[in-house]
Amino acid sequence: MKSLKSSLIISTYNWPDALNLVLASVLNQVVMPSEILIADDGSTPDTKRLIENYKSKLSVPIVHVWHEDIGFTKATILNKAIAQSKGEYIVQVDGDCIVHPNFIKDHLTFATENCYLYGSRVNIQKAYLEKLFTNQQVQFGPFSEGINKRTRALYSPILSQFYKPKLQLSKKFRGCNTSYYKSDFIAVNGYNEDFKGWGREDSELALRFLNFGLKSRRLRYRGIVYHVYHLEKSKSRIELNNDIELKTSTEKLSWTVNGINKYLSE
Repeated sequence: MKSLKSSLIISTYNWPDALNLVLASVLNQVVMPSEILIADDGSTPDTKRLIENYKSKLSVPIVHVWHEDIGFTKATILNKAIAQSKGEYIVQVDGDCIVHPNFIKDHLTFATENCYLYGSRVNIQKAYLEKLFTNQQVQFGPFSEGINKRTRALYSPILSQFYKPKLQLSKKFRGCNTSYYKSDFIAVNGYNEDFKGWGREDSELALRFLNFGLKSRRLRYRGIVYHVYHLEKSKSRIELNNDIELKTSTEKLSWTVNGINKYLSE
């Protein structure tokens, strides 16, 4: 495993019960990140109180990066949080994704120059939510109750070795489970803040990584997260977001004008 100063970025919006489980799972990490930043897209004070409570539980700093709620602006708040990060390596999850105990270790183990990583996402089903929150469950395996896509929950360092870096975008890529060097993120100017509303901000970033020359590697059988079921977010802007992503693809863009550079100090 590489000795890297890492920043865990957790995006959230008005779901402190789920964020609580995510942070509880971080407490169980075999290898802790160097710091945690909560990219908060305008939550109410309940989320702030939860984060303050965890400051005394965690052995690493936790920073709450918040802006006013003006709708779904995940790309913007992620840029703001990553701009404040001090780690050379970024590990990114969503605030509804419980992480496997080896999650940080796995991402750091496979961290490679000129490559970004993405891991597996196991879905926790709707019918299991009451039991999940009642029991405050953060440990899962392939035979656990309440999940589907069970093969994704199989942890196997041996099998994971068969997945190699590729110069292509995978349909299995998810921004809720990815990692990359901060320098590469800055080189493409981070997330494109033209994305408003749900959809495509993550895959468009991955496209620009590829256009910049990075390879992608899937952490199959490692780097596992467990996604807590929720209702789908509004897709009212999906066609506009599709157009932004299509332009990035057809024009082979690696840089976005409306990105992280506005938050970086000279």
